[in-house]
Amino acid sequence: MYTAVVLGNALILVTILASKGLSSPMYFFLIYLSLVEICYCSVTAPKLILDTLTRSQVISLQGCVTQIFFLHFFSGTEIFLLTVMAYDLYVSICRPLHYGTIMYPRACGLLVAAAWGGVLLHSLGQTFLIFQLPFCDPNVIDHYFCDVHPVLKMACSDTFLISLLIIVNGSSISVLSLAVLLASYAVILHSLRSRPTLGQRKALSTCVSHLAVVGLFFIPCAFVYLRPCVTLPADKMVAVLYKMLTPLLNLVIYSFRNAEVKDAAWRLMRGRAAAERSR
Repeated sequence: MYTAVVLGNALILVTILASKGLSSPMYFFLIYLSLVEICYCSVTAPKLILDTLTRSQVISLQGCVTQIFFLHFFSGTEIFLLTVMAYDLYVSICRPLHYGTIMYPRACGLLVAAAWGGVLLHSLGQTFLIFQLPFCDPNVIDHYFCDVHPVLKMACSDTFLISLLIIVNGSSISVLSLAVLLASYAVILHSLRSRPTLGQRKALSTCVSHLAVVGLFFIPCAFVYLRPCVTLPADKMVAVLYKMLTPLLNLVIYSFRNAEVKDAAWRLMRGRAAAERSR
């Protein structure tokens, strides 16, 4: 699954960057989404694969800090990008005549920069709240990788206030983004009632697919992070769902279901193959 996520998103990155026809704001955001998906999976999957092959189950404190910081950094960035892409879809469907003046290149760049900046503060806050606590032996993490709740269980002091601050920090991003997402799709679905049948079906199919990805990403994240500091047996299965399955679905729904991306990818591969044969 990790190999499929990395290779598939790398193909999307190369295809969009090499294709002059894929220059709309949607593809601008898709570049960043593909990059984030590669980085997000790479925070934990290579270490997990290596540990499985070498039978090692050890991680340094610095490695644990790094995992938690980048895990929340890239997952938060993905949340923001999905929200921005929902807003972009709303503008393209509900306000098509104003699309160029609303989603102009500088505005798109500022939206991405705001996403990186906001998530950086969120990740620094999560990491600081956890690792300023004292930890006791045995330092055993009941999880596949370092995450907030499993690491908090190793603390020697009372963690109620820290857990509350972590939930508030996480929910401030998740709840706000989810509200914007749901509002965007609600307005889109309402506006589709007056569209021609063919256009309505195509837009409705796109919205339903996007909502499925949003649900599969937000519901597991809410289950894991927006609750008191308790680890449950289901956490490991849920972690696999939002760490690997959701990036795969993003790859399929946002990229390979898009006819323009598929055509551009085939043209790129055929061009490379023709260039190799000519040599």
